Amino acid sequence: MFKGSITALITPFANGKVDDKAFQDFVAWQIAEGTQGVVPCGTTGESPTLSHDEHKRVVELCVEVAKGKIPVIAGTGSNCTDEAIELTRHAKQAGADAALVVAPYYNKPSQEGLFRHYEAIAKAVDLPIVVYNIPGRSVINISVDTFVRLAKLPNIVGVKDATADLARPLQMRVAVGGTFCQLSGEDATAIAFNAQGGVGCISVTSNIAPRLCADMQNAWAKGDMETCFAIRDKLMPLHDSMFCETSPAPVKYAASLLGKCSEQVRLPLVEASEAARAKVKAAMTQAGLI
Repeated sequence: MFKGSITALITPFANGKVDDKAFQDFVAWQIAEGTQGVVPCGTTGESPTLSHDEHKRVVELCVEVAKGKIPVIAGTGSNCTDEAIELTRHAKQAGADAALVVAPYYNKPSQEGLFRHYEAIAKAVDLPIVVYNIPGRSVINISVDTFVRLAKLPNIVGVKDATADLARPLQMRVAVGGTFCQLSGEDATAIAFNAQGGVGCISVTSNIAPRLCADMQNAWAKGDMETCFAIRDKLMPLHDSMFCETSPAPVKYAASLLGKCSEQVRLPLVEASEAARAKVKAAMTQAGLI
């Protein structure tokens, strides 16, 4: 099952278009640095601004580089169930190992609506599904009781939990069981999440510090708490800087400092401000990345 440091990949742009080469080079770099899984077309990948053709192409580009080396968990969520099914079918056809399906946003479905949404996707596509619970962006919160129901569906294998509620993973572990794959969606609390029953993190920070993030998760898995906590503390200012303005503008600026891609984002997002750039650069210097 999925575990460790999994990168929620940025989508590089050049002249307003997806930069295929920069993206594939970036995925290859992530693998070389020890990243244990990648997520193309998630929130950090600016999936809301990608056309369907671009979205599918980014998944295909990722699979071309990563398949057989590390898992590819393709973002396929939508607030339209039929659209989510279409994107999940494509992810399977492209060779992705799983799909990350965000809770439907804007619609504000009931818990029953949420269950039926995921049930329909799971029945339509034979591919492992990680449910992405992020109330801060989707407005609704998938309850533990709903997860108990979802976990009984064969294809629903785990959750990316971005609630920042550290009681949740333990509540889930007790209610759903220890075999359900729980991944943090919050970098700053990733190790605390592991202590409460998690097995890894789908990370923004690992876009720019893949080796450190992977080493931290590996140290945790080995029980080397001294190393784990030292890296955790070192990364904290970097986590803060990655969200000093709307993501992924800060992380794209950071990636540009590493020469990995341009800092371009798509409207309605805008590039990081001068104040944000200063925070990012200072945190990267402190972490020894530049």
